[in-house]
Amino acid sequence: MASKYIPQSKEDTYELIRRAQEGDESAREQLVEQNAGLVKKIALKFVGTGYELEDLLQIGYIGLLKAVDRFDINFGVMFSTYAVPMILGEIKRYLRDDGRIKVGRQVKQDVRNMKRVHDNFCHIHGRSPKISELAEELGMEVEDVLALMEANDAMSSFESLDDPDRQETQPEDIYREEEDRQVEIIHLKSAIRNLGERERQIIVLRYFKDMTQQQISDILGISQVQVSRIEKRVLDTLRKQME
Repeated sequence: MASKYIPQSKEDTYELIRRAQEGDESAREQLVEQNAGLVKKIALKFVGTGYELEDLLQIGYIGLLKAVDRFDINFGVMFSTYAVPMILGEIKRYLRDDGRIKVGRQVKQDVRNMKRVHDNFCHIHGRSPKISELAEELGMEVEDVLALMEANDAMSSFESLDDPDRQETQPEDIYREEEDRQVEIIHLKSAIRNLGERERQIIVLRYFKDMTQQQISDILGISQVQVSRIEKRVLDTLRKQME
């Protein structure tokens, strides 16, 4: 199967989806072919968990076909915007249900070391380190530290999904709510690309890293009041762009 993304107009894609939902198999095949690159791009993010790419691709295609069946053209968004969280959700559920998620030993060790250095810095200086300071303490590039933070987030997410008590209380409708939330996040990520560096940092740390305004002020070396003002101004701008 081809893995190159084939761009299509929204109108043409909507027409294919309408036909596919009415049972046209050739339309479904066209949608799969057009979005094969998207599925591969997402599947590649999970190769480090110990699974073969081919297996991850097959699960990703299941998520893609579910997106085709559930997509409502009244959403008014690009199909790929809706399909991404569906594909992600399908792969994550597969990893959770399979119960043998593997994270590289070196990654685990680096994450533990990052946490230790972070805690030591907080103990010595009475505040959280800036990302640049944490990178300096670790002798790493800032980009590598950010990658470790993402790995830590992914490990924590998988651990929570592996919790039997949590699994018992997550029916399909909750997964749909999560998918809808992911669509909103994708819109937000798209909107913040045009922000200035500091504004983008504040929004990412605040809403994607769940940090408080005080924690962000410590990291960026500005006052909490400045963080609050910038956040409010940026949110107003983003809200208008997303509308």
